Amino acid sequence: MAKFNVALIGCGRISTTHLRAILNHDQEIRLVSVCDLVKERAELIARKYVFFAQELGIQTEEPVSYVNYKEMLEKENIDICSLCTESGYHAKISIDCLKKGYHVLVEKPMALSLIDVDNMIKIAQEKNLKLGVCFQNRYNPTIQRLRQAVIEKRFGKVFGITARTLWNRNQDYYRKSNWRGTWALDGGCLMNQCIHNIDLLQWMAPSEIQSIYGQVRNFLHPYNETEDYASIIVHFKDGSIGNIEGTVNVYPKNMEETLTVLGEKGTVVIGGVALNKILFWNFSDQEDSLEEIQQQCNEEITNVYGNGHSRVYKDFITSIKNNSRLLIDGVEAKKSLQIILMAYQSQKENKPVLYHQDLQININDFKGKLKLN
Repeated sequence: MAKFNVALIGCGRISTTHLRAILNHDQEIRLVSVCDLVKERAELIARKYVFFAQELGIQTEEPVSYVNYKEMLEKENIDICSLCTESGYHAKISIDCLKKGYHVLVEKPMALSLIDVDNMIKIAQEKNLKLGVCFQNRYNPTIQRLRQAVIEKRFGKVFGITARTLWNRNQDYYRKSNWRGTWALDGGCLMNQCIHNIDLLQWMAPSEIQSIYGQVRNFLHPYNETEDYASIIVHFKDGSIGNIEGTVNVYPKNMEETLTVLGEKGTVVIGGVALNKILFWNFSDQEDSLEEIQQQCNEEITNVYGNGHSRVYKDFITSIKNNSRLLIDGVEAKKSLQIILMAYQSQKENKPVLYHQDLQININDFKGKLKLN
């Protein structure tokens, strides 16, 4: 069977992770072109793809390099577009790719505006195309096992879920890419660093969200427009509470990322650099022990991105072949984005914001209007 042709748009730091994930599915997909506004960066990623392939004993041609993605969309034979650009460009490029008839796999966040998200979802549905979003931690064995426990109602009544992301990002990090920490192209620690854990919190929740109360601040990064610390209380319709704490201020380096679920009959804490280790696992049914679960689910990783991108691509390929629903499609990915934008809105209004599907919030609404100090 012919392979699906992949085009990679955006050749920054996450792009090499995509290269390896693509090569892990060499029998089904191949990278035919890469694009970046910086020509040298695109050419470097194209060469890296060949180098990584050789390491794996795979023979492949070097992808064609472009600096204009629209030119690439016109010239190349493409099935899938993988987007790794700055967050603020995700919506426009995704929509352009979808309108050309290509499936889209986009890095998180899928967009910075709920209006853009709804438009992306609508176009994908109208054209019967796949729109996937890279929330790779959902595929972790640790997270999958936790989700199974939630579905099986092993917790009994869930009354609290806490997502904590306690990381460090210093001035050098932001100097390397001037789009980071801006409202137009990035957002703050919630949108960039914490969104993975926020997605997992809402995925484990026993009911729909009722309201969001957010407090966001910029304590230590005066050169950024956006927040470096945030606290969010999520009220669910069944009375349970979600707690989100996220920051890039931890001294002197990344401390932890943890997800905790508390129920009347069970308690689970997942941690590790990329939520790849179960730290605590105890249920009243005693069906399994902490040691058993750790042996089955814990995995070693080499960087903060974890091992999930290869699983993201596997799900994406399977979804195209079988016309099945993605684990993380546009509808699912919208949920965490909505929580973050509602937290910004709550900070702006200094009161809880009620959750409803028709909210239309754009991150640019907060530029110069959100008091963070």
